[in-house]
Amino acid sequence: MALGLYGGALVDHYDRRKVSLVSSAVLWLVVAGIAAQAWLGLESVELLYGLVAVQSAAFAINNPARSAIIPRLLPKELMPAANALASLSMNVALTGGPLIGALLVAQLGYAWAYTLDMVLFLAALWAVFRLPPVLPEGVGEGGSGNGRSRVGAVGLRSVLDGLRYLATQPNVRTTFLVDICAMVLSFPRVLWPAAGVIYLGGGETTTGVLAAAFAVGGILASVFSGGLTRLRKQGQIIVWAITAWGLSIAAFGLVLVLVGRGSPDGTIVWAVVAAGIALAFAGGSDSISSVFRQSILQTATPDHMRGRLQGVFIVVVAGGPRLGEMVLGAEATWFGEGWAAVAGGLTCVVLLWVIVRLTPRFWRYDARHPEP
Repeated sequence: MALGLYGGALVDHYDRRKVSLVSSAVLWLVVAGIAAQAWLGLESVELLYGLVAVQSAAFAINNPARSAIIPRLLPKELMPAANALASLSMNVALTGGPLIGALLVAQLGYAWAYTLDMVLFLAALWAVFRLPPVLPEGVGEGGSGNGRSRVGAVGLRSVLDGLRYLATQPNVRTTFLVDICAMVLSFPRVLWPAAGVIYLGGGETTTGVLAAAFAVGGILASVFSGGLTRLRKQGQIIVWAITAWGLSIAAFGLVLVLVGRGSPDGTIVWAVVAAGIALAFAGGSDSISSVFRQSILQTATPDHMRGRLQGVFIVVVAGGPRLGEMVLGAEATWFGEGWAAVAGGLTCVVLLWVIVRLTPRFWRYDARHPEP
């Protein structure tokens, strides 16, 4: 979060391919460092925390660069399809990555697992290296569009310019507001461990099933999103997707309320199935919303501002769910996990439609004529 905004400013002032390549190289070095400490058997928690912090910082710069490159490689009508593929790859990685990693650790140990990750990462580095230069529009090889050095232009003023620009663009701004609404009020992950132990039974296994159901919903939505990517009323799609998200989270909470806090010895199968279906719908709805929010951001934002607004996007995506976990966790201590999810989901839907009512341009947004 700390480097997301500054990373976006870098992306708007330098060759985006180079920014992505350098930040990807840092990510690779972090993986190499994690592998090295595993081979050396250092077992230092402080070192691991430090490496993960550097990894997160590099990601905060790398992600805006990659996202800002895509609109320069493809026409605007292909943005939803490109983002659907990106969402699919992310959900597959989040679902299959931990599973494959666990199998590798169990069979070969941590050192070999991290080393294999380091070797495979080289393919990503090579892919970025093969891209053509992607300079921001109006920026030449020798400096910015006005002939001055680009180095002096990157800083707090550049970040603030991006935030001021965002404040004047209702459609782009609304994509952030509706996502904050969904994530802060009703992000359910913090409730899953309690659901597995206190409500549904099965402990860690049930918690894993709930997490997998959420990810599988996102994968299925991405796989079958071909028809959606041709729709033009993208603002309406986002609104209905987040409405479905809120209702799905409320349905998940209702399952917990019906079962009650009983700490069952065995697994309550019907309740696990019902909760999993609700979370699968939530994951699918979140995936659809993400695809079209990203598409609006990429097509309605001028090229010279894309990096900075992608930086804001990273801050929202990284920070929103963490705040949501705090909110729902606090509510769960007050009136139970089930009612916390019900209240969070329904509050999300109500506030979402209030935002839409206050921003009618977003409801009318047409991808054929993107307006920020």
